[in-house]
Amino acid sequence: MLNVRVSFTDKYNEEETHFLTCNNPYFQMIQRAINKNINIRDEYDLNEHDRKDIYWPTLKHIDLNLQEYKKKNHLLDFNDLITQAIESNKIPRFKAIFIDEAQDLSPLQWKLYDKLKEHCDDMYLAGDDDQAIFAWAGADVNRFIKEPANEKVLRYSRRVSKTVQQQAQIAVDRISGIRKHKEYLPRDEEGHTQFISNLGQVDLTTGKWLILTRTKSNLLDIAKELKSKNIYFQTNKGKSFHVGMYNAAMAYTKWIREGRLEDKEINDVRDFIPNGNWNPEKNWYDIFVGDQKEILYIRNIISGGEKLSENARVWLSTIHAAKGGEEDNVILSLQQGSKVQKSIRLSVDKQDEENRVWYVGITRARNNLYKLKAKKILKEYQL
Repeated sequence: MLNVRVSFTDKYNEEETHFLTCNNPYFQMIQRAINKNINIRDEYDLNEHDRKDIYWPTLKHIDLNLQEYKKKNHLLDFNDLITQAIESNKIPRFKAIFIDEAQDLSPLQWKLYDKLKEHCDDMYLAGDDDQAIFAWAGADVNRFIKEPANEKVLRYSRRVSKTVQQQAQIAVDRISGIRKHKEYLPRDEEGHTQFISNLGQVDLTTGKWLILTRTKSNLLDIAKELKSKNIYFQTNKGKSFHVGMYNAAMAYTKWIREGRLEDKEINDVRDFIPNGNWNPEKNWYDIFVGDQKEILYIRNIISGGEKLSENARVWLSTIHAAKGGEEDNVILSLQQGSKVQKSIRLSVDKQDEENRVWYVGITRARNNLYKLKAKKILKEYQL
């Protein structure tokens, strides 16, 4: 009735954050306010959103009715469970509690931390403020930095090479706000880093690669380019080809060779030969009905020697979704995007978070880092 489109998960980034589980700006703002432990009007008045996306009367209406809907239907979301735990008088006594990725805790989760701290002998927080990249969704890195504790800094990186470490230092040196000073020593591996203008300057046909982008739109552009180059790759959404078509192609090839198939294999093939005119004299790509570009793509990557039943050697991801991941060779697209650049002009905190995002992107590389230049230098993060 309000003409507001909602889908439960963001198509390309459902693993980006545990804070936001919906790609609609109204519901994202509501969740952000809850995570920050502030009311919805205060979150709206921060003016950190695109004014074209959110209309206050609609936001207020959705917020009130969402609360009413959950109450009426006895429904709880993840943040409701946290609130219940904070208000509970049934928390048992713990000998020790360990919290990993503590730099990503939201103010609401810090309230739970304070509650749990009263019920345990020892509390351990593990995290890295330089990797705090979810402030946009409600995380409170300053609380993590300021939290009184006996601190132990791990000085040795088990991941990055010397050249990658030097690049990472460029990003963190730009953080002007609160930061815990630390020095990580790289692995005893020189590594390699260079600028590239296009993907054709690296050989993606051998070795393992992780390609990282700052934005979803850039990810989609690179995905199209990889397909045009007949590169088999994966994203968080799965493999780059039509898996059903590939399975049907393998089944049809088996039928030509052996003359028989399992029931499931027959059904797989039927989806692409709806008229039922199977012909043992023709290859699958000559007889299948479907997207001809996809048929050609699958045919080309098979002939290129890739094992499509296995995971791809090339992975494509946004920086946020790749947090925690790593690879020997990383291509980091320096394309920032207009929305990101507009956002970081709002405050020093936004600029600091942006530098942390690029630090995370750089440090996904174990050995070699290739910096893919943006088509327009004004749209580029400078490394």
